[in-house]
Order: sequence, then C-alpha cells, then structure tokens
Amino acid sequence: MFSRLGNLIHGFFSLFITGMERRNPEALLEVEKENLRKQIANYNQGLAAHAGLCEKLVGQIRRQEAEERDLNAKAMANLTAGNRDAAAQYALRLQTVRRELAENRAQAKQAETTYQELLRAREVAVKNAQSKIESLKFAIDDMKIKKATAELTEMAGGMISQIGSSGDTLNRLHDIVEEERNKAAGRARVARDSLNTGDILMKEAEQKALADQALAEFAAQAGINLAPATPATATPGAIPTREAIGPTPTTTQ
Repeated sequence: MFSRLGNLIHGFFSLFITGMERRNPEALLEVEKENLRKQIANYNQGLAAHAGLCEKLVGQIRRQEAEERDLNAKAMANLTAGNRDAAAQYALRLQTVRRELAENRAQAKQAETTYQELLRAREVAVKNAQSKIESLKFAIDDMKIKKATAELTEMAGGMISQIGSSGDTLNRLHDIVEEERNKAAGRARVARDSLNTGDILMKEAEQKALADQALAEFAAQAGINLAPATPATATPGAIPTREAIGPTPTTTQ
C-alpha cells in the first residue's frame, strides 16, 4: 500500500512538473543550456588529463632518446677501446632503453590519436547540442507567435459573432434616432407655421415710420427740405442724397 501511495505521489509531482515545463519552456531550455555548460566543463577536465598524459609520454620519449644516444656512444667507445665487459653492459642497457622507447612511442601515438578523437567527439557533441538549442529557441518563438495568432483569431471570431448578434440592437437604435429626428423636425415646422406674419409686417412698417419721422425731424433741425420718397427712387433705410433733399435755402444778408 505504501508503494502504491508513493507511486501516486510521484505521479502527482510528475504531472505538476510536466505542466510547469509546458508553461515555461524558456526556463527548461536555460536549465539544459546550463547542464550542457557543466558537461562541457567536465569533459574538458578529462580531456586536459588525457592531454597531460600525452605530454608526459612525449617527455619520456625525449629523455629516452637522449639516453639512447648516450648509451650508444658509450657502448661504441668502450668497444673501440677493447673494454668488452663495459661495452656489453652499455649494450644491454641500450636494448632495454630502445624497447621502452618503442613502447612509449606506440603509447604516445595511441594517446595522441585518442586525444584527437576526443576533441572531434567534443566538437560534434557541442555543435549538435547548440544546433538543438537554436532549433528549440526558434520552435519556442514560433510557438509563441502561433499561440498569439490563434488567440487573436479566436478573439476576432468572437467579436464577429458578437457584432452579428448585436444587429437587432443597432437596428432598434437606428429606428429610435430616426423617430426622434422626425419629432424634432415636426416641432420646428409647427413652431414656424405658428408665427403671425401679419404682426411681423406691422412691426416692420411701424419701425419704418418711426425711422422716417426721426429723419424728418433731423432734416428740419438742419434746415433741409426733404423731398417725398417715391417707391421707385427710395429704398427702405437709405439716406436721401443732396439732390433728393432739394435746394439749400439761401440766407439773407
């Protein structure tokens, strides 16, 4: 039972983590990039250790080559001098050094080959991982664009359906506006028709008579004889000219 309960809890946590990963792909990608950097660092440490082994073998080979030349010279010198025992010892030692030198050269060659293969493997792995990371970054960006496009499309579709469903409301609003316009136009017409045009004309005539009387009084004060205005020559509100007023009376000395 505890095992089943543990499996159930593990399943819940797995679902929770999977959901978090789906909602945050960028965070998961950053974690994988950090893991890749750590793996490359660890790999480089192992590669550096292998390169150190190669350099160690190269150093041993150089020392053994120098020892080989020295033993070869000593064996030759003692043999030429007739010192056979010393020459034999140097020759025996020379054989051992040459055998070890051959083994070290073979090991160094194999180590260098392995080092180059490890380098190529690292480059291939890093390039492959970088390619996947770039592909995932593009896929994440494309996913965001497509999700945004889908959301906008869904919003547009909802707006279209809502606008289509609001057509009756718009029609009712149009009818209400037209009815109010017609009412306002009718009221304006009634008000215009109810005006008393006779009163307006009488007021205009009264104002004209008052204006003519004021003009006559002004002319009398100025000593000017006003000629009666005829309909053909006089215009309402126009001031008579000197010829229309008449001759100016002469004053007696």
